[in-house]
This record gives sequence, structure tokens and C-alpha cells, in this order.
Amino acid sequence: MKRYRFCMHCGGEVVLKYVAHESKKREVCNACGRTFYHSSKPCVGALIVVEDKILLVKRKQEPYKGYWDIPGGFLETGEHPRNGLLREIREETGLEVRLIELLGIFMDKYGPDADDTLNIHYLAEVIGGEAKAASDAVELRWFSKEKLPKRIAFRNGREALKIWCNRSQ
Repeated sequence: MKRYRFCMHCGGEVVLKYVAHESKKREVCNACGRTFYHSSKPCVGALIVVEDKILLVKRKQEPYKGYWDIPGGFLETGEHPRNGLLREIREETGLEVRLIELLGIFMDKYGPDADDTLNIHYLAEVIGGEAKAASDAVELRWFSKEKLPKRIAFRNGREALKIWCNRSQ
């Protein structure tokens, strides 16, 4: 977790200390007393399934450049997870999907600073569009559960795929 050194509101020094009714130390400004809480970044992903095959995207950029990933991404501020996921799928794959059900919620880390993420994964089906790699994907490919690639980006993706494989047996 990144630590603040100075308060973004008054410029005072930020220190770690216990806050009333809390069980762990928090970052608190010595000057104005403001407490800073760190939260996980919300992310969404879709396991798009057609005829027992799942669509994965090959990542265009770090982290995990060249690895296969579940299509999805970060939510915008105030964006509902379903709306954000439909946007991300359109941007990365060119597809329109219908979300079928919530598959699971997974905690993970992202990037060189190991930011905490909260990853919400849905099962989805294609209802339109034309599959083409776009945005931060260089390739799209359909995989059967028996032939999933070994290089899967992110622990949350590996966990979601494991659940999908076990459910579809």
C-alpha cells in the first residue's frame, strides 16, 4: 500500500496512528486531523461462453503483457459494475453481451505498486457485434476448458477460470 507523506487538503505531515474505535493504524494528518482510508479499486470481467468455449484476450500492455486474460477492466467513478462491464467488453472485443449471472468476487493486486483490486466476474453470452481485438487487447481466442493457456494474467482470472471449469463438468 502506498503511504501519503503530506495531506492533500492542507499540506501537513501525514503519520500513522490509531483512530478511535479502529483496530489498526491509519494515515492521519498531524495538522488538520483528516484520516485517509485506502480502498480496493473496483474491476469487472466477463467469462464469455459460446458452445463450452470461453473467450480470452491477449494483453497488449503491462502488467502481464502477452498473457491471456479475461476481458474486462477498471470501473469509472460512480459506474455500475454491469454498465462498466458492458462498456469494457465492447471496447476490448467489439462484442455486445448479455450478463447471465454473477460468477464471483475476487481480491487481487495490480501493477508495479501492487494496488489492491476488487474483481467482480460475470458469466456472459454474445448477443451481437463482431469479435475483434481492440483497446488494450492484441488478440482474441476461444478456448475449451481442456485447452486453456498456461499463461493467464492475474490470480483473480485464474481463480474465476477454475470455478468455470469446475462448474461446467
